[in-house]
Amino acid sequence: MKRNKKIILLCHCILNCNSKVEGLSLYKGADEKILKYLIDKGYGIIQLPCPEVTVYGIKRWGHVKEQLDTPYFRQHCKEIFIPYLNQIKDYIKNGYKIKGIIGIDGSPSCGVSKTCSSSKWGGEVGCEFGIAEKIIDLKIINGKGIFIEEIENILKDNNLNIKFFSIDEEDISTKNNLIKLLQDN
Repeated sequence: MKRNKKIILLCHCILNCNSKVEGLSLYKGADEKILKYLIDKGYGIIQLPCPEVTVYGIKRWGHVKEQLDTPYFRQHCKEIFIPYLNQIKDYIKNGYKIKGIIGIDGSPSCGVSKTCSSSKWGGEVGCEFGIAEKIIDLKIINGKGIFIEEIENILKDNNLNIKFFSIDEEDISTKNNLIKLLQDN
C-alpha cells in the first residue's frame, strides 16, 4: 500500500479559478505551484465547495464580508460543509492525517488572515448611486471570511483541531511560506 494518508482541504478556487468573480483570477485554471507541491509530496486533496457560487452563481458581483454576514449565508456555509466534516471524521477514525485547510486571503468567504470589507458596499451600481464613494471605502482588513469562520466553529464543536493556512494571491511569497509551513507540518 503506497498511500501516505496525508490529506489537505483546499478552498474551491485554488483548483478552479473559474469560480472566482470575473476579473479576479491571477491564473488560468488551477494554482499550479501549490498543486504541484501537494501532488509531489503525496497529499490527497479535497476540494471544498465555493459558497458564493452555490448561492449566487458565476455572474455575481464581488462581495464584501459585511454583505455575506447574514444568518442565511452562514447557514448555507454550515450546510455545504457538513458532508466534508463527515469525511474528515471518517478519515481520522481510519488513521489518516488531515494536515490542514488552505484558504484565499482577501476573500469575503474563504479568507483566513485577511478579508475584503466595506461598510458602504452594496445597493445599486452606477454613478447616480454613489459608486465612487463605495469603491473608496473598499479595503482589505485582518480577519476571516464567513465560510472559514463557520468551518472553524464546526470543527471546534466537533473537537477537531485542524490548522488553517492561507494564500494571498497578490503576494507570491505567501505560496513559498505556505510550502515551508506544510514541510514543517
